[in-house]
Amino acid sequence: MKPILVLYYSRTGATADIAHAIARGIEQVADAEAVIRTVPPISAQCEAIADTIPNDGPPYATLADLENCAGLALGSPTRFGNMAAPLKYFLDQTGTTWVNGSLINKPAVVFTSTSSLHGGQESTLLSMMLPLFHHGMVVLGIPYDTPALLTTQTGGTPYGASHFHGKDNQLSITQEENALSRALGKRLAETALKLQI
Repeated sequence: MKPILVLYYSRTGATADIAHAIARGIEQVADAEAVIRTVPPISAQCEAIADTIPNDGPPYATLADLENCAGLALGSPTRFGNMAAPLKYFLDQTGTTWVNGSLINKPAVVFTSTSSLHGGQESTLLSMMLPLFHHGMVVLGIPYDTPALLTTQTGGTPYGASHFHGKDNQLSITQEENALSRALGKRLAETALKLQI
């Protein structure tokens, strides 16, 4: 099977933590491989040019990474109830991918992190689903037979995995957030295997 792409933007590392938990869930499934990629930050300076390779963390995603995946986990921190601009900017460059239908019928999931408990986790997850629907992807959530979904006191929704990291990014991922992230990654990989696109 082709690799499953875990694609995210993270400024403080909280969304990256969820990405890694989802990747561990993907790799619980035999024959499934997670490939983690990020996107560069957006500069307020019109002529600013980012390095092609980040100083640390995963490599920057390319359209080829996206087009050649068996499934996609897409993540962003919450920005006023919406995805962050760097991830949106990357998605705005996928017109050719859309025209070619490269993502049609591939499974996808979404994830986020917030500094406040009611800071727009669910609306951010929903905003990330919209381009996936336009690409013809099969969008998955977390079903309620996942026990942590009924016990979490912080992050985790039926729309996707989430993490409440606190005002100063001081809160680590809880057991429930970790369990939900891993369950989402596992579900994504199992679905990708069944679809085998």
